[in-house]
Amino acid sequence: MPAAHLTDLPPPLDVADPQATAPAKPVLSLRNVVKRYGHFEALRSVSLDVHEGEVVAIIGPSGSGKSTLVRCVHQLESVEGGAIYLDGELLGFERRGQHLRALSATAIARQRRQIGMVFQQFGLFPHMTAEQNVMEGPVHALGDPEEEARTRARRLLSRVGLADKLDCYPKHLSGGQQQRVAIARAMAMQPRVMLFDEPTSALDPELVSEVLAVVADLARLGKTMVLVTHEIGFAREAASRVIFMEAGRIVEQGPARQTLASPQTERLRTFLSRVL
Repeated sequence: MPAAHLTDLPPPLDVADPQATAPAKPVLSLRNVVKRYGHFEALRSVSLDVHEGEVVAIIGPSGSGKSTLVRCVHQLESVEGGAIYLDGELLGFERRGQHLRALSATAIARQRRQIGMVFQQFGLFPHMTAEQNVMEGPVHALGDPEEEARTRARRLLSRVGLADKLDCYPKHLSGGQQQRVAIARAMAMQPRVMLFDEPTSALDPELVSEVLAVVADLARLGKTMVLVTHEIGFAREAASRVIFMEAGRIVEQGPARQTLASPQTERLRTFLSRVL
């Protein structure tokens, strides 16, 4: 994004109602975010706030901007307009006088540590065991003592049902098991927000449920999560809020069960009738 004048920078979202039960300052806030690929506008002035403990499921047809949104939050993609904040801190840019300047790679890496990301593909290091994969980030990125990282890795792998797979290499694990290691690896960094980009799309159907069970467990623990998914039933049961996107815009959003049971827009009704 080119340098912008600070008066053009949208502030983080706030809750206008002082009696609202949600915190006044969201953990994650997107304001008028724009992302383009050439002449194609993948995100069109998207605004969204996510509060502590919320599980936000993003659904929509292919090409609607769902994955682009979470990739922009994780700073895997730069934005052309708007702003993204984590706990009120602007992501990706720093203020210099009355202008913004892109952060250095080191500064972006520091911000990214606060945002866990689980991809469609597992991305595990093939030469490392499950335990070593989970330990790698805390030891080398956070500087945690090795024994502390090992204890945390074992606790998290146990949490995702892999206590007996500590010494297994990725090639000896099923796709569902590899994805559960990837979730434990992201959690080991103790992020403020967890992002999931269709974490079950690369799995055989019989392995989907074991990964969704882990995500549901994290939801019960109160972890703040944004989940791109095509599993509508899971979104209904595990998410506190659902967002329907199309053509780079948020078309409808609301409480998950209520919105999916009684959509207010014809477009969401049509989408659900085709995928359910």
